[in-house]
Amino acid sequence: MNIIKETENQIKEIVKLCGYEINEAKLENCKIANLGQFQVNFVFNIAKNYKISPIKVAENIQKELIKSGLFKNVNIAGAGYINLTLKDESLIDFANNVHNNLSSLLKCENKKDIFMDYGGANVAKSLHVGHLRSANLGEALKRFAKLYGYNVICDVHWGDIGRQSGMVIYEIKKRYPNLPFFDENYNSEYPTSIPVSSKDLGEIYPTATMIAKEDENVMEEVRLITHQLEMGHKGYKALWKIIKEMSIIELKSIYKRLNTQFDLWEGEEDSMPFVKELMTTLHPKKLVYQSEGALVIDVKKDDDKEEVPPLLVIKSNGATTYATRDLATIISREKRFKSDEWWYLADNRQKLYFEQVFRASYKANLIKENESFKFIGFGTMTGADGKPFKTRDGGVLNLNDLITMTKNKILLRLNETIVDENERDNISDSLAISAIKYADLIPTRTNDYVFNLDKFTDFDGRTGPYLVYSVVRANSLLKKAGVSCDEFKKITQINQFGADLLAMLATYPRELSKTIELLYPSIMAEYVYQLVTSYNKFYANCNVLNENNESLKESYIGLTQIFIQFVTQILNCMGIEIPDKM
Repeated sequence: MNIIKETENQIKEIVKLCGYEINEAKLENCKIANLGQFQVNFVFNIAKNYKISPIKVAENIQKELIKSGLFKNVNIAGAGYINLTLKDESLIDFANNVHNNLSSLLKCENKKDIFMDYGGANVAKSLHVGHLRSANLGEALKRFAKLYGYNVICDVHWGDIGRQSGMVIYEIKKRYPNLPFFDENYNSEYPTSIPVSSKDLGEIYPTATMIAKEDENVMEEVRLITHQLEMGHKGYKALWKIIKEMSIIELKSIYKRLNTQFDLWEGEEDSMPFVKELMTTLHPKKLVYQSEGALVIDVKKDDDKEEVPPLLVIKSNGATTYATRDLATIISREKRFKSDEWWYLADNRQKLYFEQVFRASYKANLIKENESFKFIGFGTMTGADGKPFKTRDGGVLNLNDLITMTKNKILLRLNETIVDENERDNISDSLAISAIKYADLIPTRTNDYVFNLDKFTDFDGRTGPYLVYSVVRANSLLKKAGVSCDEFKKITQINQFGADLLAMLATYPRELSKTIELLYPSIMAEYVYQLVTSYNKFYANCNVLNENNESLKESYIGLTQIFIQFVTQILNCMGIEIPDKM
């Protein structure tokens, strides 16, 4: 039962009865709460089209809206804004119909098959704060899209080949030159372990990078190792396989901690078998040509307002590039998966690169004409200075360290009545993730934002802990009342606070639809905050457990049950878990 859509359709028919034609009658949240729950703004377009005073149009429509009996209150504000308050009976029917059946609200009229590419961590390097937004935004969009009714497949798409592989192998070779992986005459089976831990890997890459930047000879050796690995060097392949497996175990554990899960754990290296097919596709179409010894594709268009350079496909030394592997990956995915849309999440700064890749894919007919690419760019998490978030010594902050910092801050705020050490640890860990994830989702996706540890761990305001605490408190209320969410207490009467809460709950389908249309998780992040704030007003003004009127008490409990169901579903899509207590 989508009460908003039904009401919009009824308003549209009423407007027609008044003699006016409109395309849609969209209910917006009323900007001044005491005037109504919703408002409609189509009066001004009608007045313009029919050359009538907006107030006159509003008054004509107001009369018919009142006659319809759909609304508790209909009033006009300003130059012709019509404010509406739904009848309590309509809201009560809505609540009783959707309890334990939220899916009835979320009927997708145009189902799509989506392939999502997000995560993108580099193997053999530690996950740092720069990887956070892709994981959080991607996971939230995936879950919201599934909730909306889309079929979604997602891939982490590891950076598991390329320059970083050459860097790591170079540094290990320097430290352990006698390992058989580096012996060109070695003919036995290679070892399955190396004297390097996953912790060592976190230090090896930055060390090699620093040396290579300062010494061109070292950089040239790194390039050679990288190319030889791509060409199938047996020793390097065996060593890299061990490094990858070790690193991926560590990376998966951090993604799991962030409640981020992928259908596919594939990487750039998985695309290598398709590179030959890519090149045999590009050459006959004469899409590639030589430029300074390298092979490139022209992807510019006549109507480009800014320069779009050619896409580098094969380096002058014959090595592949990110683009080669991304195009080969598209071939691989197109063979295996049906997709209407391909969603790529990456930092805003990669927008041009992905536009090049998308254009090259269309030119080479790697995907069908009716399939579309979407680049979903995002801003950066920064420190108080507005620069990328770093540690005190200037390094990029490790994600595990960020979680630990946040957890320690949460521990200082936790209820002291939670004395069990394991329980405090689990709850603080869960709340730390909620703080980090919500802080990452609430800003507009395309904007940078400042990470403020004190602000984001507060139990009040627009924070993950505030949302979680509110649900924990609501669950606690049900326990004290001796009921569960499943033992629904039918709602028979509501006060103004309950009516406002239900009116906001009724807009859930609209907010979810906007989120998917615009691909902004911040829409749902703001919506769930408003929901929680509305419930907390109800909670503060209605003494549920001590209510003497049994019918009203059961209605209050029913409202609480529905609130918990809605908010838990939304927070689950954000990867935020609800502990039993705080």
